[in-house]
Amino acid sequence: MTSTPDADTTTPDEYGELRAQLETLTTEAFRPELAEIDRLDTLEIARIMNGEDRSVPAAVGARLPEIAAAIDGTAERMARGGRLVYAGAGTAGRLGVLDASECPPTFNTDPAEVVGLIAGGPSAMVKAVEGAEDSKELAAADLDALDLTADDTVVGISASGRTPYAIGAVEHARTRGALTIGLSCNAGSALGAAAEHGIEVVVGPELLTGSTRLKAGTAQKLVLNMLSTITMIRLGKTYGNLMVDVRASNEKLRARSRRIVALATGASDEDIEAALAATDGEVKNAILTILGQVDGPTAATLLTASGGHLRAALATAPRTT
Repeated sequence: MTSTPDADTTTPDEYGELRAQLETLTTEAFRPELAEIDRLDTLEIARIMNGEDRSVPAAVGARLPEIAAAIDGTAERMARGGRLVYAGAGTAGRLGVLDASECPPTFNTDPAEVVGLIAGGPSAMVKAVEGAEDSKELAAADLDALDLTADDTVVGISASGRTPYAIGAVEHARTRGALTIGLSCNAGSALGAAAEHGIEVVVGPELLTGSTRLKAGTAQKLVLNMLSTITMIRLGKTYGNLMVDVRASNEKLRARSRRIVALATGASDEDIEAALAATDGEVKNAILTILGQVDGPTAATLLTASGGHLRAALATAPRTT
C-alpha cells in the first residue's frame, strides 16, 4: 500500500470550487423541513429515519438493468480467473472491504479473488486518513500492487460520485483493460461517466445533511450484496438458494454444512456424515456423492469438468440406478 498525500495545500479558490460542486449534489442537499429534528422526541426521530430508509430499495430497483449488466460482465471475467476489486474511500471503501471479506466464508473464495481497497490502507477502516480520498495516483498505485489484468473487474464506490480515489481507480483500471463499474448516489456523476457500467442510485438528501453513511450507504450495501452474491450464483457457488461452497471454519458453519447437505438431498444423518467424510468436508462434493451416487474422487472429477457447477455435474453423473 502506498503512502498518503502530504499536508493539505488546497487554496481558498479551490475550496470555493469544491463547495460549489458539493452544493450541486443531491446527497449534500440541505432539508429545511428537518432543521429542528433535534427538538423532536426520540421515537419521532426514529420514525422519520425509518421512513427515509424505506425509500432506498425502490431507488435500487430503478437501477436493476444496469446492475444486472454489470454482474454479467463481472461473472464472465471471473469465470476466466479474474478478480472482483472494490475501491473507495471512507464509508464507501469500508463497505467494499466488508463485502469482500464476507466472500471467503460464504462462497469458499480465495481472499485474493474478491478484494476491497480503501483509500489510506487498512488503518482507514477505523480511522480517517486525511487526504487519501483526494488522490487518483494513490488508487492507481494500489491497483498496480494487484497486477491488474483484463479479466479483472474494478468497482469504484463513491456516494458523491466525485471522489478522486474512486474515479482514479476506474480510470486506471480501464487503461489495463479491466471491466469497470462506477457505483454512486448522484445522477450524472463523474464516476458513472468514467466507468463502462455506471450505476447511479439516487436516494435523495440525507436526514443529516451530507451524512452519506445513511441512505447512500444503505443503497451501496444493497448493490454490493447483489454484485457479489449474484456473481457467485452465476459462477456455480450455489445450488438453488443453498450456499454449497460454504467454508466450514467454525462450529456454526460445520452445523450449517450438514444442514445444507440435508436440505439438498433429504439424506439421513448417517449418510450425510459418510458423504462429508468421503469429500473432506466439501459440501458441494458431498451433495454430489449422494444425489449422483458416486464416490468422492468421482465427484471431484465431475465438478472440475463442470467448472464447479453442481447442476451440470449432476447431469453427467453415471448413476447406477
